[in-house]
Amino acid sequence: MTAMLTSTWYPLCSVDALEPERGVAALLPDGTQIAIFRTHDDTVFALANQDPFTGAMVLSRGIVGDKAGRPVVCSPMYKQAFDLRTGECLDDPARNVTQYPVRVVDGVLEVELS
Repeated sequence: MTAMLTSTWYPLCSVDALEPERGVAALLPDGTQIAIFRTHDDTVFALANQDPFTGAMVLSRGIVGDKAGRPVVCSPMYKQAFDLRTGECLDDPARNVTQYPVRVVDGVLEVELS
């Protein structure tokens, strides 16, 4: 018999509370800090908030933009670009950040906890 993995969707905030092209930090129930972003086309993303190059919890303060057609946030520390869809660091693929699945239900942004 195999165990089923279950996940839980955790409500964070109203999607309208997020300004386009800006990030905000959020605290998950286990104490993990994540960075939430809403892009100009109202797509939402969530990544770990910790910059893997410095250890600082600052990605939510990064610059949101586009790099070669990929939505990114650039760290406010040393400006490395992270793909908002995957968490991949475009400047050093060995230094990725965790990406969290998100969805909007009835105007509320939810993040998937596994």
